[in-house]
Amino acid sequence: MNFITPDSQTRAKVAASVVGSQDELAQVFAIRSAVYIAEQKCPYEEEFDGNDFCATHVLGRVDGEPAGAMRVRWFAGFAKFERSCVLPDFRKTGLAATMMNFCIDLARRKGFRLAYAHSQKRLVHYWEKFGFKPIRTDEGLVFSDHEYVEILLEMAPHPDAVSLSSDPYVLLRPEGKWDTPGVLERSAVRPATNPH
Repeated sequence: MNFITPDSQTRAKVAASVVGSQDELAQVFAIRSAVYIAEQKCPYEEEFDGNDFCATHVLGRVDGEPAGAMRVRWFAGFAKFERSCVLPDFRKTGLAATMMNFCIDLARRKGFRLAYAHSQKRLVHYWEKFGFKPIRTDEGLVFSDHEYVEILLEMAPHPDAVSLSSDPYVLLRPEGKWDTPGVLERSAVRPATNPH
């Protein structure tokens, strides 16, 4: 699963995909450090909060250059979209929308029907473009020096959601690459040498 879209205004090729290597994860961390720590002055321990090793990371690229990131955590019944950011030089390329659509499709493909997020108050209108709606707006939510609003997206079921009835090899494939045969399928051509 990889989203690649040409941006109509800049003609840039924007893409989003699930992080699949240490190198890509380092790129995600570098982008988040530049945006949240350097630009928004977020303290290090608040940005790198201990949840990075239980999440799916999405890397956004513009013409092949790492330019944006998003983190998705999975809870019982909902996906939580977090740490969405794009480097300043790439904010007019459509990359943020490509990453958002990718994460929505990823969550739907995993069988989720709800996506939850915290939007900076000033950016709620942006999330609303994707169908998110504010919830519990009367409660103050402040962290890392910004006011946030809880938002929720109700998603239609994906017609080909990964489930227990999926082919078992699909469940062995890397995150987000459920339509591409994986290394364990290729190993299946070898006979079992330890059948007992």
